[in-house]
Amino acid sequence: MHTYGKIGCFSFMVAVILHFCMTVIICLYIHPVKSAHQEEKHAIELHYMTVSSFVLFIVNCLISRLLFQEQYYQIIWRSLLLGTGLSFGITITLCCCANYISLGWYILIMSFFHFSEFVVTSVIRPQNLSSESFLLNHSKAYGIAALISWIEYWTEFWLFPGYKNAYWISVIGLFLCTGGEILRKTAMLTAFQNFDHLIRTRREEQHQLVTTGIYSLCRHPSYVGWFYWSIGTQIILCNPFCAVAYTFASWKFFYERVFEEEVTLLHFFGRDYVAYQSKVPTGLPFIHGYIT
Repeated sequence: MHTYGKIGCFSFMVAVILHFCMTVIICLYIHPVKSAHQEEKHAIELHYMTVSSFVLFIVNCLISRLLFQEQYYQIIWRSLLLGTGLSFGITITLCCCANYISLGWYILIMSFFHFSEFVVTSVIRPQNLSSESFLLNHSKAYGIAALISWIEYWTEFWLFPGYKNAYWISVIGLFLCTGGEILRKTAMLTAFQNFDHLIRTRREEQHQLVTTGIYSLCRHPSYVGWFYWSIGTQIILCNPFCAVAYTFASWKFFYERVFEEEVTLLHFFGRDYVAYQSKVPTGLPFIHGYIT
């Protein structure tokens, strides 16, 4: 594993351990104001955990900034953020009231996805590993979409709190996210050094056409996994508007992405890729790629 990968994993585990220790201290020694309503008590506990998690993350970042060089710090603060997020999501799921379970699942799923992107990249393409491998700053559209989904969640939670307790809907979203995550990481590990987060414009010497394993079932399994994962995040939150918007936005993104990527793949592999196209679908609904 690349040095960046080791530093990232260590920072991630430190954040998880410190956050769990902090949570235990809060639960054992800090007693929220007693309330006649259980929901209000859990809301106060969530407030304590949110503020303390933020403070813990900031303190860890400040210490890291003083101790490490810039290139390492860029890896460390992202790993600290995701480690704190993962632990925070687990804490909400296990310790807070039922109203916040779907929120805990969402934070956990998001944190794990982005950190696992970094870890798998450190294994399959260590020479390309960087702070960009977390995909946290994938694009402005990605960040705006996430912000809109948070606004919808808290607006609907405030107006219709009972609506967010439709756990059978959240479970469907959790299933989609878990399946999408497994499918994407399986695709990355199967392709190994042939996988890249960016579309390649020049064929590397060792670049080969992968048609075995999960790639024998669909041509773009990593995109299929990410497509259903993105939709699943909104179903977990019971966000009806964003669930529909994410479906259309993700479909449009992957429609254009697959088309562009297959132009380069046809240039790289010629007739071999044409034969592969004729036998195996893209895996994405109503997306056929670039057909010659």
